[in-house]
Amino acid sequence: MKIAAAPISWGVCEVPGWGRVLEPDTVLGEMAELGIEATELGPPGYLAADPTALRAQLAASGLGLVGGFLAVVLHEAETQRSTVEATARQAELLAAAGAEVLVLAAASGLDGYDERQPLTPVQWRTLVDTAAAIGDAAVRSGIRTVLHPHVGTQVETAAEVRRFLADSDLPLCVDTGHLLIGGTDPVELVRAHPHRVGHVHLKDVCADLAEQVRDGLISYTEAVARGIYVPLGDGDVNLAELLKLLRDNDYHGWYVLEQDTALPAQDGDVDQLPRQAAARSLAYLESVR
Repeated sequence: MKIAAAPISWGVCEVPGWGRVLEPDTVLGEMAELGIEATELGPPGYLAADPTALRAQLAASGLGLVGGFLAVVLHEAETQRSTVEATARQAELLAAAGAEVLVLAAASGLDGYDERQPLTPVQWRTLVDTAAAIGDAAVRSGIRTVLHPHVGTQVETAAEVRRFLADSDLPLCVDTGHLLIGGTDPVELVRAHPHRVGHVHLKDVCADLAEQVRDGLISYTEAVARGIYVPLGDGDVNLAELLKLLRDNDYHGWYVLEQDTALPAQDGDVDQLPRQAAARSLAYLESVR
């Protein structure tokens, strides 16, 4: 297994007011100390924006770059061209820094991941077409694109995941947590569509909190603060079965520890929680690999 991590597991998120952000040297250093081989990029501006500087920054901790998560509005026709151009520039940066994959999410256009608006059929068609154009542009830079079903985006629910699979040929980022929260069993998804798995984000979640998010009883932000994500093996995702399915279907890509975390404003002992959770998740993966 090629195991990577992502800064969001250390609380580094693009959402304004999400929580306290640890310094890059701290986050990258702790990844390296845990034996992790590579990282995703994190939000724009967190790591170096120049590819040469980015390579040097990662190399200082002995890490490679897997790819980067990018949430952009895909459903607005009037911004389609500028969105594709901006995303293509991000793909060029990723490629120049040695990455393999652009992890694309269909942003709602609203701040954060707690609200979204339903799309018209025309907006959905625009979303699919824009995602395809981004995929084509990224390929010209040597980067693959995967679509990340994600809470609070325009591809969240089980129905939307099925619709995207039917309407687009882009592979998916199988994020075990976001899929489950949105109502898709990630194991059943991989069983039904093994050829559409392009990238994997490993999460484990508390199903009761996930149900409350689906039912609108609590926001996604509140669920993260209340601990919806737990170390791998401690929650309700059938990770052992999922990993077996991926192996049986010859998935050879990265497995990214990517568990959304928000750190409270005060520093102190809580700073150690992301590292501790990642260590427990790695121990679980070692036990089932």
